[in-house]
Amino acid sequence: MDRLPATATASEVSRLMATLQPADYGDKVMPHFMVTKVPAGLMGLIISAILSAAMSTISSGMNASATVFTEDIYKRYINADISDKKLLRLLHLTTVVVGLLGLGTGLAMIGVKSILDTWWTLSGIFAAGMLGLFLLGLISRRTNSHEALTATCIGVLVIVWMTFSGSLPDQYSYLRNPLHSNMIIVVGTLTIFLVGLLVTRSKGRSSEQIKKEVFMNRD
Repeated sequence: MDRLPATATASEVSRLMATLQPADYGDKVMPHFMVTKVPAGLMGLIISAILSAAMSTISSGMNASATVFTEDIYKRYINADISDKKLLRLLHLTTVVVGLLGLGTGLAMIGVKSILDTWWTLSGIFAAGMLGLFLLGLISRRTNSHEALTATCIGVLVIVWMTFSGSLPDQYSYLRNPLHSNMIIVVGTLTIFLVGLLVTRSKGRSSEQIKKEVFMNRD
């Protein structure tokens, strides 16, 4: 990004912005400001703080993902009698694999318009399902695994449609998501929560009707 003089006019700014792609200025404004405006010593402290925050967040996510895989997937469905030594080795290996996947994802995001927009999109895909399922289990005590699975499947379909419908061709423009991508997490959460409540209530009414019919036949 070229540095504009302080006396640059609005037309000069507009002319420069017209020659740039979104990836040229999306998340590069703050690094550009740090390099050109912040003193050297203070810039080092800011970079150290950013790296420290990133390392703490990434390490906790890697450890949590590896623990979920070893405890909830491997020990439950693959080998429940694994020794502590092999379990620790598996945990280390899983942590490395998760770290490599995260590194590959970061490299794949080089050149995107905005990391923040990408984060909102990805969080809408993954976090909406978890949040909706959590609220459903917290508020509705009668919901069992079947109702939760049905609501989650429907919610995932809605999330997938809202995420990828924007790339549909023009002849299918009526199928595109009319909302902003930041609304994916909101709509996905509400879909799972409300569908779970409706399915639970309808199943409860069906059970009550079956019981009434059984009692009437006995009489």
